[in-house]
Amino acid sequence: MDLKLLFISALLGVACYSSAQPEGNECIKANAESCGDCIQAGAKCGWCTDTDFLKQGEPTSARCDELDSLKKRGCMATKIENPRGSQRILRNKPVTNRKKGGEKLKPEDITQIQPQKLALSLRSGEAQTINLKFKRAEDYPIDLYYLMDLSYSMKDDLENVKNLGTSLMLEMSKITSDFRIGFGSFVEKTVMPYISTTPAKLLNPCTGDQNCTSPFSYKNVLKLTSNGKQFNTLVGQQQISGNLDSPEGGFDAIMQVAVCGEHIGWRNVTRLLVFSTDAGFHFAGDGKLGGIVLPNDGKCHLENNMYTMSHHYDYPSIAHLVQKLSDNNIQTIFAVTEEFQPVYKELKNLIPKSAVGTLSANSSNVINLIIDAYNSLSSEVILENSKLPEGVTIAYQSRCKNGLVSTGEDGRKCSNISIGDEVSFSINVTAQGCPKHSKSESIKIRPLGFTEEVEIRLGFICDCECQKDGIVSKDLCHYGNGTFECGACRCKKGRVGRDCECRRDEVSSEDLDRNCRKDNSTDLCSNNGECVCGKCECKKRDNPEEYYSGKYCECDNFNCDRSNNKLCGGHGRCECRVCVCDANYTGSACDCSLDTSTCLASNNQICNGRGICECGTCRCTDPKFQGPTCEICPTCPGVCTEHKACVQCRAFGTGEKKDTCERDCNYFTLIKVKDRDKLPQPVQTFPLMHCKERDANDCWFYYTYAVNNNTEVHVVETLECPAGPDIIPIVAGVVAGIVLIGLALLLIWKLLMIIHDRREFAKFEKEKMNAKWDTQENPIYRSPINNFQNPSYGRKTAVL
Repeated sequence: MDLKLLFISALLGVACYSSAQPEGNECIKANAESCGDCIQAGAKCGWCTDTDFLKQGEPTSARCDELDSLKKRGCMATKIENPRGSQRILRNKPVTNRKKGGEKLKPEDITQIQPQKLALSLRSGEAQTINLKFKRAEDYPIDLYYLMDLSYSMKDDLENVKNLGTSLMLEMSKITSDFRIGFGSFVEKTVMPYISTTPAKLLNPCTGDQNCTSPFSYKNVLKLTSNGKQFNTLVGQQQISGNLDSPEGGFDAIMQVAVCGEHIGWRNVTRLLVFSTDAGFHFAGDGKLGGIVLPNDGKCHLENNMYTMSHHYDYPSIAHLVQKLSDNNIQTIFAVTEEFQPVYKELKNLIPKSAVGTLSANSSNVINLIIDAYNSLSSEVILENSKLPEGVTIAYQSRCKNGLVSTGEDGRKCSNISIGDEVSFSINVTAQGCPKHSKSESIKIRPLGFTEEVEIRLGFICDCECQKDGIVSKDLCHYGNGTFECGACRCKKGRVGRDCECRRDEVSSEDLDRNCRKDNSTDLCSNNGECVCGKCECKKRDNPEEYYSGKYCECDNFNCDRSNNKLCGGHGRCECRVCVCDANYTGSACDCSLDTSTCLASNNQICNGRGICECGTCRCTDPKFQGPTCEICPTCPGVCTEHKACVQCRAFGTGEKKDTCERDCNYFTLIKVKDRDKLPQPVQTFPLMHCKERDANDCWFYYTYAVNNNTEVHVVETLECPAGPDIIPIVAGVVAGIVLIGLALLLIWKLLMIIHDRREFAKFEKEKMNAKWDTQENPIYRSPINNFQNPSYGRKTAVL
């Protein structure tokens, strides 16, 4: 029973895949049974209409695939249905280049956004891009409605507002020549506990000698007018009223101003609502305090310019106000006192295209507040769209001043736009599938706070052109049980099979299943497909290039032998799990080449006469020779000398071939090692030669040369050079030698002198001993004393 349900699900187009399977392309996943279903699966999907396209065992849904895959499978481009989306511009009025003081134009004749109307034809998954242009027009008309809180705390403010009309007219004339102003007031719901309902308080809610008017919810005092004096006159006649609680009923008044367009006099121009108060506000749910439980209905209830249903409907919610203000293109300016600034700033964040200004205690700055708020609001454009049809998405990209590009939510808006500035938006509209109920929809895009909008009509491509040429004939689709369209049968309800030859209640018949078992096995369609009307319809693979085929789905094109991780070695095709090799290739994986040109040696001999060419590769029979053509002999004499120059230039950039190294020496792989111990050692699997060579600088370098699957040279990365003389020790040695020799010569001279002196002394002593005269009677001795006699002095002798 489970198999039957699974099979019926497959017939209904539900693709059953194992959770372990990788996610495939969307075209195959769709399991499309018709061209229309196929093109809705994705923008890359196409349907092959060639009647001979399907192979045996392939289901009708195999006609749906990615375009490139269909072409690879043999479907000609002219036989592929692949409709594309399109767009047409229906109204494209240029933006207005109007100057102040120029030609007077009606508001409906001024254009700020272009184009105004388009028609899109959407294909599922394919985005259509439209480009919008927005330009702020100069001297654009403005309607301003002043909505004021007339509770007692606003008494001094009312005095300043009484002259607002003419003053504001004068200031706004600097911005636009077409300005209108209106006035409305509000207090509170006229039920307890918001006001006192005693008869006296209903006539005068104020205390003491204060003369106040009766409380009311909302009053439209003055319809929009260009007469500033009339504004001053009517506002001057207004009186303050009063209520009991602090929050006011301003939301009731805002709702009526937004929805009562005829009473207010709104035109299709810039609409400004100035909301002036010094208190907070009631919102949805607060009406329960007065026994009011009905939600606000968002409709106009003005009679004689008075809101008559305040006691019947609750206050509107913030979301309800946002919707109505947006629907009616009204931009709100909250003029509130400093005390309530935080509250209304939070409210501003919830209401698009709104501003908050600080109102002085007596509203004396209200004109400057309005001007500043208007400039702030009008300098920003924010696009919004109406509700999108099911399955349609929209994405914005803005190109604002100074080339600033934004996407996402920021792509909806541009800021700091001055009058005359032009900005653009790119909008992508995408559909996923077709709507269930209607094949045509429309959406509208408009800038918030502006009355202009862009209308986009949406059409959906749900069927192929070839479906229009469907044939119902007894000769086709099993006696007319289906429509032959787009190269295949589209079965009537209750019929199944490629040719609609079976009823749905026959699909599990045992007699029919017998035709789907090969050699009476227990497996239906080799477990690779489903038995439909006694014929196997093979499963589809996530990879569109892989498929099952055969009468019993016993064949496939992806389970053949592989070589180098390639199916059939990349030199054949897989048919029914057997490789059909290309010319000059053989083997179970088509990995054996019959071409011998790759085995020719440089002497034009196959394998240099020392081997056999097998599958395009030489098998050397002489163990000394290696290489792709058995020409390399690593252990033969002269190998080191033969490759010395190339190793030298590749490793060190020197040698005879350093200038032609790239050209002549690219036949081996160079691997550098740090020292000689890292060089590979000979093994039995392949010979290896150790080499030691000397360069022109008498430096030695060491390397090994070996041929395995390719030629490898391992070389020690540093040269072994003889050490040069050390000058300092040599000079020091020479100096030290000279000094030592000098000292030795001095010592020898000194020694000789000592020996000589000793010999002379000894000779003297010997002669002294042999002397024959006494030293007292030395004949050569003369006395140092001389005697002189003065002949004239008594003949006495004088001794000197």
